Amino acid sequence: MNDSSERRRSPRLRLQVPLFLRGKDAFGEEFLDLTRTLDISATGARLASLRRLRADELVSLTIPAPPPSNGGLIPQPNGPIQARVRRMQTTGDLHLVGVEFLRAIE
Repeated sequence: MNDSSERRRSPRLRLQVPLFLRGKDAFGEEFLDLTRTLDISATGARLASLRRLRADELVSLTIPAPPPSNGGLIPQPNGPIQARVRRMQTTGDLHLVGVEFLRAIE
C-alpha cells in the first residue's frame, strides 16, 4: 500500500499555530491574512485559508509573537518562512492549502 503518509519526508504533527499568510491569491491580488495551521512538519504545513490560492504560488508565513523581554536569553525569531503552494482543497468557504517550505525548519 502506497499512501501519502509513506511518501512524506518528515512526520506531521496535528498542531494549530496562528500565523500571518502573505502572498497573491488566485486573482493576483496581494493579501495579508491571519490564519492557522491544521498540521505541520519540518518540510511543510496544511493551512486553513479563506482565500483561494494558485498552485506553485510563493507565500510567506509569519508566526505572530511578542518580542522577548528576558534581556536576550531567548534567541530572536527567524524571519518569515517562505513556502510554495502544492495542494488546494475547497470545503465550503474554507480552502485547505498544502504548502512546502523552501527550506526545512529546525
